[in-house]
Amino acid sequence: MTEAVVPARPRRGRPRSEKARESILGAAAELLLTPGLGAVSMDSIAEHAGVSKATIYRWWATKEALALDALYYEWTAPRADPPDTGTLRGDLLALLRPWVRVVRTRPYAAVIGTFITKAHTDPAFATEYVARLVRPRRDRARAVFERAIERGEIPAVVKIDVALDLLYGALYHRLLHGHARLTDGFVSDVVDMTLHGATAAAGRPS
Repeated sequence: MTEAVVPARPRRGRPRSEKARESILGAAAELLLTPGLGAVSMDSIAEHAGVSKATIYRWWATKEALALDALYYEWTAPRADPPDTGTLRGDLLALLRPWVRVVRTRPYAAVIGTFITKAHTDPAFATEYVARLVRPRRDRARAVFERAIERGEIPAVVKIDVALDLLYGALYHRLLHGHARLTDGFVSDVVDMTLHGATAAAGRPS
């Protein structure tokens, strides 16, 4: 008589590897905001996250790549998909306002300033900076514009890249220079003026 095979009980919660990855990203972000990129090392990140350096190197070859992913994770988690409110304006506000609320709570401007300086002196880092931090944020906003085109809310000839530069350019300008407050009201004004300009330009003959 054969013994019945008892199926393995499914594990609950997140996989251990995912928990380790999140711990590493959180530790890297925390260290970036205190001693800064120059003082961060793989050793300090491993100690702060409670993992081995081998675990870190499983996902990131350099501390710079990890630092960029850590900042993106801080700004994007826990929601990764672009919001769908039914309108382009609503989608953009739902995408940008939470980010603005995050970046004004901690010294992110100093971290970004360090990244930009390094990107202008280190071509390899510049490539990583665009690929890991700049482009993913733009891609999320681009998806919002493309969805608006699909539902017929804006014409397909709208120059999305220019609109993205106007949106993020204004927000980063206040974040980096600190000459005025980065508020929800300012986000609304930037979105409204960008959409007005984008749709007006799309209606003009080339």
